[in-house]
Amino acid sequence: MALDGITISNMADELRSTILNGHISKISQPEPDELLLTIKNNKKQYRLLLSAGASLPLLYLTENNKVNPAIAPNFCMLLRKHLNGGKIIDITQPGLERILHFTIEHLNEMGDPCKKILTVELMGKHSNIIFRDGDTIIDSIKRVSAQVSSVREVLPGRTYFIPQTQSKADPLTIGEEEFRTLIYQKPMPLAKAIYTSLTGLSPIVGQEICYLAGIDANFPANSLDALEQLHFYHIFSQIMELVKQKDFSPAIFLDSNGPVEFSSIPLTIYADLKMESYHSISAVLESYYASKNTITRIRQKSADLRRIVQTALERNRKKYDLQLKQLKDTEKRDKYRIYGELLNTYGYELSGGEKSFSALNYYTNETITIPLETDLSAQENAKRYFDKYGKLKRTFEALTDLIKETEEEIEHLESISTALDIALLEEDLAEIKEELMEYGYIRRKYSGKKAKITSKPFHYISSDGYHMYVGKNNFQNEDLTFKLATGNDWWFHAKKRPGSHVIVKSNGDELPDRTFEEAARLAAYYSSGREAEKVEIDYVQRKQIKKVSGAKPGFVIYHTNYSMVIEPDINGISSFS
Repeated sequence: MALDGITISNMADELRSTILNGHISKISQPEPDELLLTIKNNKKQYRLLLSAGASLPLLYLTENNKVNPAIAPNFCMLLRKHLNGGKIIDITQPGLERILHFTIEHLNEMGDPCKKILTVELMGKHSNIIFRDGDTIIDSIKRVSAQVSSVREVLPGRTYFIPQTQSKADPLTIGEEEFRTLIYQKPMPLAKAIYTSLTGLSPIVGQEICYLAGIDANFPANSLDALEQLHFYHIFSQIMELVKQKDFSPAIFLDSNGPVEFSSIPLTIYADLKMESYHSISAVLESYYASKNTITRIRQKSADLRRIVQTALERNRKKYDLQLKQLKDTEKRDKYRIYGELLNTYGYELSGGEKSFSALNYYTNETITIPLETDLSAQENAKRYFDKYGKLKRTFEALTDLIKETEEEIEHLESISTALDIALLEEDLAEIKEELMEYGYIRRKYSGKKAKITSKPFHYISSDGYHMYVGKNNFQNEDLTFKLATGNDWWFHAKKRPGSHVIVKSNGDELPDRTFEEAARLAAYYSSGREAEKVEIDYVQRKQIKKVSGAKPGFVIYHTNYSMVIEPDINGISSFS
């Protein structure tokens, strides 16, 4: 959910209770489109982050500081000149717009009190932070000329106004008659009619209202009967009453992959997800976007490794297809051997110059025709076929070994690709990079000392209290299986898929069924089958697992095992911290 008007209303309420009447002690601009204000109020210090980033506009209180550029940007210097030491005397939100106005009282160069307004607009790619004197724009963090926007210029000296690019009503003041006229006349899905007709409502809120009303969100808005219209308006009014009364419930909703959504009001449509409640909307936004940013950052940092792995995979898959084609060509080798044998056996019947020769194949009791070179004798034709047989036989034997090697290399690379999907931290990537260097996919740069590896396996506790460990990569899989696990511990792995080794420390006990199922769910989730509906899992006691001499790390064999099919869902499994 992008920051919608309800979230902004929650934020405005929180800021009024924390920084209203506070004094701005420091202003910095750590990013080109981001401000960090330090505010002192009631003997406490607050940091307010304001971001007008096109992809991630944000506004929340944070305890974290940021590194600032050596030379402050011009907009930052302008704000310092006017607002350092200023007092925040008002924080307002026009209607349910995604806008906050901070009215700041300060002393001008003559020492006289005056007021300025810092406006934060959180509108996706149109987000901006605008500094103004009344309705006159002094400057903005992003200047917008007429060449960029024909709707509104945001430049020094221009008049400030809220862009009215769409005709939307204020959901906090709309009456029943206007609501009926605005919503129920539209030939579009009901949820869409809500968020496209009313200011500050997100698609999720539209779906939530429909869900509470018991009406399909995709049901046409203009098809509701009078009773449904009345009921729907009452549900809508109840949600808006929460906002008017400032009765907010900041929370994050999570599935097994992490945060899915955040909200300032209850979302019953996510009743099947885990909900984490927070004391403030700032804490929600910081936690939610920190998690999202971590995933994004790791994806960016792993891009080079992914490219190396994918390039090697494509090369090996092409090589594998060519080897299989060449292997198929060797299937005729036995036919040439039989030709040679039959010519040696019956060739005395030939007088020379024949183009072919028919003979009884004593292996099948069928008559076959053997093509001949007319200028060669029977013995010479036989030798020619034996030579072909010998060449194809050698090719077959060589290809059989090469194909096995290529299969193992593809399997190894696929396991590394899965490990990259699992990686959550930079130290996880460091261990994967070390494996790629060890096997020659990346050239090692000798800097005098080897990088220290600090990545650790995932550690969970089953509902029955048993410790469960999950390898993040092949090195960790190897260590878990052959160093951590003992003979009676249990080993789990997705069947015929790249994925993590999961070890359950049994302590010599007979494990409960629930622990087996939870370990299998971990093995399914931390495999290439994470997105599948069901995954087949092999499990066996550690003493049944063998390491093949010379095999890649984490590659094992076993001959007796149990199997179960399970969903790759780890909701409810406790991680050990």
